[in-house]
Amino acid sequence: MRGIAIVALALSVCAVKAQGPATAQGPPAGQGAAPAFEVATIKPTALDAKAGRYITMQGTNRFVAKYYTLKLLIAAAYDLSPKVISGGAGWVDDEHFDIEAVTPGDTRPARAEQMAMLRTLLNERFRLSFHREAKEFSIYALEVDKRGVRLKESTAAASDPAQLISTVYPPARIHLPAKNATMSDFASLLQRALLDRPVVDRTGLTGRYDFDLDWAADETQFSGEVPVAGENAQAPPFFRAIEEQLGLRIEATRGEVAALVIDHTELPGAN
Repeated sequence: MRGIAIVALALSVCAVKAQGPATAQGPPAGQGAAPAFEVATIKPTALDAKAGRYITMQGTNRFVAKYYTLKLLIAAAYDLSPKVISGGAGWVDDEHFDIEAVTPGDTRPARAEQMAMLRTLLNERFRLSFHREAKEFSIYALEVDKRGVRLKESTAAASDPAQLISTVYPPARIHLPAKNATMSDFASLLQRALLDRPVVDRTGLTGRYDFDLDWAADETQFSGEVPVAGENAQAPPFFRAIEEQLGLRIEATRGEVAALVIDHTELPGAN
């Protein structure tokens, strides 16, 4: 049975570390223009529990974001868990959008470049401004299990983008094939799209890996957008699956995070 792709992310870390006031504005004078799409279309889309959600490049220059709220776009652009984003009007977390954009140049931009263009789009079209505050949150620490890792070193070039694409197969079995992914990439995916807390990489692993992960969804994942698997699910729950299949574990703890507080935003105008 065909599954539904719910998130497609070739990840790179582009976190903002500053904890003082900040805005989604362009660079200081003399540093050149901020990276930007050549053209972008933003369309509101109706609420649909079965809609797939993903960000991907189609070909060399076509950037697509499907079924994203503004909060989730901010989370992607600034490499954050949605849990650490607050403020803004109610529609920030309720209204969904599809974005299609064209990137400049003759080569496919790296993920960091795509996210820089997305940050410019959020500033220009959603009029986003924000500040950062250091706050303590319940977090997950990604660690190596005491029995050791079960990861395969990737044979891809280090310059090749990481690929982590989660697909839902009824009834609520999730399949995640990862290619050329670092543990930082994996932790970023977990906190932005899967789990309900920020995730910190404490594995100490520095390589790039190929792996497959299968698990049964529960209420802690995908912001409740994926139905919870039943008692007779064919795959194990996530926290057990990550130990058995990858030799990793998730430890619940608390830690300080540079949270993002929205000061102002506007619904995008007509394209």
